[in-house]
Amino acid sequence: METLSLTVIGLGIIVMGAAYGIARIGQSALESMSRQPEMGSKIQTAMIVAAALIEGVALFAVVVAWMVG
Repeated sequence: METLSLTVIGLGIIVMGAAYGIARIGQSALESMSRQPEMGSKIQTAMIVAAALIEGVALFAVVVAWMVG
């Protein structure tokens, strides 16, 4: 296989992993907020911070994948 096609496959895996992680965070946050509505703002803040960290790692991985490929 060509290097470009392997890079594209790697980028797809990176994006799918980040999307799955953020979806799991959202799912867990919604379940937590439904159980304890009074903690909703704290849970939402923690969810946004965690999602931003995942996005940062995914962006870094995409840049590294482009540099390697």
